[in-house]
Amino acid sequence: MAATPGVLQKFQGLHTLHAPTAPHARGTYLGPANRRSVHNALGAESVLSPRARRTPADRYVLLVTNAGVPEAEPPAFRQRRFEPPPGATDILLVRHGQSDAYVEGTSFALIDGQGDPPLSHEGHDQARLVCARLAGVGLQAIYVSSMRRTAQTAAPLAEELGLIPAVEAGLREVHLGDWEGGVFRKMVAEGHPTALRMAAEERWDVIPGAEPAGAFAGRVRSEIERLAARHPGQRVAAFTHGGVIGQALALAAGSRPFAFTGAENASISRLVITSERWIIRGYNDTAHLDGAP
Repeated sequence: MAATPGVLQKFQGLHTLHAPTAPHARGTYLGPANRRSVHNALGAESVLSPRARRTPADRYVLLVTNAGVPEAEPPAFRQRRFEPPPGATDILLVRHGQSDAYVEGTSFALIDGQGDPPLSHEGHDQARLVCARLAGVGLQAIYVSSMRRTAQTAAPLAEELGLIPAVEAGLREVHLGDWEGGVFRKMVAEGHPTALRMAAEERWDVIPGAEPAGAFAGRVRSEIERLAARHPGQRVAAFTHGGVIGQALALAAGSRPFAFTGAENASISRLVITSERWIIRGYNDTAHLDGAP
């Protein structure tokens, strides 16, 4: 049914609608609630133009004119990857590879009163894998403890990067007193009452003659702060021991003393040191050992 001039007839039960009375009354919504009688003006844009003529129901629409300018999109805030703050020191704490097994009755060689076993065959394999992973991470320096298993673990990386590892005695393992030379492993494996007490109280110094807990924590704190002071804005690798790594991360987290004890051989943990705080960015990462025997 064609529309008569000025009037839209009913379609499918819709009430009669009328077009605007003046050329300037544009963009008006004509719905059932708007029943004012208005007259179509010459030149008014109507939904009855050939382009808009579709089905009867389609004719009950807005007069679409003067479309508004799209609003600017609001700012978006995305999640970002961590970046060390300016001037921070990024320290990768690398535990040495597996060392030789302790054979009862045969003490490890000692250095400064502490056991100093070499790497096992598997330990050398682990060293190659962890060093291959670290070769491309942008290290400015390599540190090792005074114990040979850390130097042996770091050797492939030092050769690859052309860096000479610096020896830091402060990175040496916690002193285990009367249980040095390999005896500690035997006592823990057999569930010795002192070993059980050590684990329950989270103190190395329940072992007779062992390094006092406060002294060990102070030594580790001083060593980490010393490395950070030397390398502001840089990344370094410190090849060290499980006890040292556990103590450093416990200090950073303010956690129980043994909360981070037990890092795997050849694992990587990460501390970012600023002038205000220590930030833990990784613990016991062994992805490079996946598939290793």
